[in-house]
Amino acid sequence: MLIFMAYHSSRWIPRSQRLKFQIVNAVFTALVLGPQFYVLGRPKSSRYCRQPLLNNLSASIALSFIASGFSVIFTLIDPVLQSLWASYHVFGLLTCGHGLCTAILTLTAASCAKTTPELYYMSLTLTVASILSTGFFMVRGGLWLTNRLPVTDRPGQEQ
Repeated sequence: MLIFMAYHSSRWIPRSQRLKFQIVNAVFTALVLGPQFYVLGRPKSSRYCRQPLLNNLSASIALSFIASGFSVIFTLIDPVLQSLWASYHVFGLLTCGHGLCTAILTLTAASCAKTTPELYYMSLTLTVASILSTGFFMVRGGLWLTNRLPVTDRPGQEQ
């Protein structure tokens, strides 16, 4: 969702001033990556937890770096190449799958709230963010489909 918001927000800014937008983009990236690195570096995060929440956090950090790269590329290139759009959609499916894994791991890791609280609550936060992002794109995809599907004959319509 970070990539989507960066792309559409940058289109409101004239092309010659989009470099200034990169500062805003860097702030959002720091807001996304900063807490994840903080939790990764905490000593309590390396304690035993039955679920692999630490590995999941590492994957989340990697995906966040890729998302920040996409957001930089999408805000600087105009028009965006079709191959970049395709890779963005593949990345979206990958992050959706990661979000599903995060939700499953978090729901089955209630005991980790006592042993690794920061890691558990970060995982919970990532789960909520993933659910919100997935919900947003499901609504957006549904609206896209309704605009693309042909209108069939409805009762009462004249031809």
